[in-house]
Amino acid sequence: MITTGLSTSLDGFIAGAHDNPQRPLGVGGDRLFKWFEDGDTPSRFYPSFRMSAASAKFFDALAGRHGAVITGRRTYDVADAWGGQGPLPGVPLFVVTHRVPKTVPPGEPPYTFVTDGVERAVEKARTAAAGKDVSLMGATIVQQCLRAGLLDILTIHLVPVVLGRGVRLLDGLEPGSAEMELLQVVDAPGVTHLTYRVVS
Repeated sequence: MITTGLSTSLDGFIAGAHDNPQRPLGVGGDRLFKWFEDGDTPSRFYPSFRMSAASAKFFDALAGRHGAVITGRRTYDVADAWGGQGPLPGVPLFVVTHRVPKTVPPGEPPYTFVTDGVERAVEKARTAAAGKDVSLMGATIVQQCLRAGLLDILTIHLVPVVLGRGVRLLDGLEPGSAEMELLQVVDAPGVTHLTYRVVS
């Protein structure tokens, strides 16, 4: 399946204003990720994350299903290429871009840059995932996949903050272009994990 799981403010932002490699979460965006450090249960994938027991269980189940990740060039640049480790260490990363960067940090597995569109990136990522899920990162990629009918599952880690401006997750979509069916709600300290199936 093609999935995404992103921390989102009540007003729909996944990063604050003026995000850049020096401040990748933008102004106030760090508030969206406090739930990664507000407990005493470490993640199996990121031991430095210490979440509530409910969040750790949900997060690790989600992360454990991913066999590949797709992101856009803007997210790649703002994240400073994750230092070559990728957003999920050891999982193949596919970057949708018009131009391949001149320098790319070494990593294992190495990054793959896809210059012929998100549909092609999905094809490549599905093959690399070998039966596991493909995860999407970044608002633009999520929006492109929704428009193309490629997104199956949308998970929002809803954080009770208002950012006011920044990077909006579901910006620019036409009215009625995506219908969702709620599959699961997990209430945890500082965050509510909402999982939707995209039905159209």
